Amino acid sequence: MKKITFLLMITILIISCKEKNKVVQKSNSKKVFVIDSVTVKKHLYTLASDEMQGRRAGTEGIEKAAQYIENEFKRIGLKTYDTLSSYRQNFVTKELKMFNVIGVLEGKSKKDEFVVISAHYDHLGMKKDGEGDLIFNGANDDASGVTGVLTLAEYFKNKGNNERTILFVAFTAEEMGLIGSKYFGKGIDASKFVAGINLEMIGKSPSFGPNTAWLTGFERSDFGTIVQKNLEGSGYKLYPDPYTNFNLFFRSDNASLARLGIPSHTFSTTAIDIDKDYHKVTDEAETLNMTVISETIKAVAKGTESIITGKDTPSRVVLEEK
Repeated sequence: MKKITFLLMITILIISCKEKNKVVQKSNSKKVFVIDSVTVKKHLYTLASDEMQGRRAGTEGIEKAAQYIENEFKRIGLKTYDTLSSYRQNFVTKELKMFNVIGVLEGKSKKDEFVVISAHYDHLGMKKDGEGDLIFNGANDDASGVTGVLTLAEYFKNKGNNERTILFVAFTAEEMGLIGSKYFGKGIDASKFVAGINLEMIGKSPSFGPNTAWLTGFERSDFGTIVQKNLEGSGYKLYPDPYTNFNLFFRSDNASLARLGIPSHTFSTTAIDIDKDYHKVTDEAETLNMTVISETIKAVAKGTESIITGKDTPSRVVLEEK
């Protein structure tokens, strides 16, 4: 009888330990964030909705967009930038109250070295009069890019391997002449900024075919070759900008940082001046491909990861305009 009782107690103890271990494992497990079309569609359709009224700087619509981005930064767990008390970097230009929205993921061993991941969240607003659709929703230009910024923020926060500090920035008033990024650039020590990763119009299949993107200013630093090397074997390819006659390197927010010597480039999948929906009310979320956006975001994450982790440092950008 004593032997049976002893064996029973041992059995109960073993079962109890196993169950306790399961609880510990469950509590210590970390939910892996997956870059997928569901997340992409949520961000894109919200930012490009009619409710945002075309997100023109200085309007009620861009205020709503800023609030959405701020709420996402807060949910993800990003910190505020520098001495700011909120995610907003406020300033006044052209008698308009403007604000970049900035979230920070602090680095570890190289926290004083910064990488910017950016896109502009403004667009053209609404037509003043007329019939039919009056809203410039700006789905591809550049709700797609902001979708990438938000998704990458959650990805790298979950990954937790950023040795360098990442600034996730939604720039305002790009459509008015890169105003938001120029203001941001005035207040930084450019020598501490390692790279700028800008996303612009990543919602449509590029001329190179599926699972490809192109990079502006490819020849101006070795940023692009670093990304290409990291993408080897992934099935995704990055090409130099094929539309050099459009001078795209200097037409997006990367230029404001590049002029400070920062190796800052723009990823895109869409030819700006060739796209039939560019700066038209037809630039709607329904015209974009969620898979293209998702796969491009994945490629940006993988392609730039060695820069984020501090393994690679791109050469400073060549400043002369060509």
